[in-house]
Amino acid sequence: MSTQPTLTLNDGNVIPQFGLGVWQVPDSQAAQVVSHAISTGYRLIDTAAIYENEAGTGSGIAQKSVPREELFITTKLWNSEHRNAPRAFQHSLDLLELDYLDLYLIHWPKPRQNAYAEAWKALVKLKAEGRVKSVGVSNFTVTQLKRIIDETGVVPSVNQIELHPRFQQNELVAFHAEHGIVTQSWSPLGQGTLFDDPDLQQLANKYGKTVAQVVIRWHLDRGFVVIPKSVKPARIEENFDVFDFDLDKEDIAKIASLDSRDGRIGPDPDTANF
Repeated sequence: MSTQPTLTLNDGNVIPQFGLGVWQVPDSQAAQVVSHAISTGYRLIDTAAIYENEAGTGSGIAQKSVPREELFITTKLWNSEHRNAPRAFQHSLDLLELDYLDLYLIHWPKPRQNAYAEAWKALVKLKAEGRVKSVGVSNFTVTQLKRIIDETGVVPSVNQIELHPRFQQNELVAFHAEHGIVTQSWSPLGQGTLFDDPDLQQLANKYGKTVAQVVIRWHLDRGFVVIPKSVKPARIEENFDVFDFDLDKEDIAKIASLDSRDGRIGPDPDTANF
């Protein structure tokens, strides 16, 4: 198995820099997908309550004989549960059939609801109680990060955000770096919109890799945690085959030039209302 890179979080815990996202994986498929990923060498699995596949994800984890301490399991608090975080946390834990989580995230800030600071305080308490090792957020802006830090004095370990070559969020990433927050990329491959890009195809030819592998390597070389999703065994294996090369500095700069103001694919955290 190729040696995978890790990052040390601001609370001292260690997170694999590469993992499997299971967004849009049906619960009936999740066990098979997760089991194959773990067999391939994946050690980070990222799910969420709203994905409705925590039970299948837990079954996939249970099928493998990998020691629990070698795995890093993340799930997320859904928007409707901001004021009920302890109960929602326990429900997710029960579905996953785990004794603890490695990382629990607030999935979206949903600022109109104005309960994300309350939710953050609850997550901080869950960590203090030892029920989860690390806590963080997802889709938070600089303004929202500043608020929860100011109100609690606790800096999130992770902010999981939409990030890919066409939407690089450099100002937010810089804030993360300044405050010791790890950037985790969701939709790291731009939901397939990058595969026909001529610049990325040129780099894929240069390195003898696929476009997906080049983009995953770009995330790793930038110091992000990356969680590409796939249900296909061959693609799960292909995505994992990225630890035997690094991108040249000029190629990282070339990918930086693909950033676009209009590159966002998912919802805007400030206006999302679900």
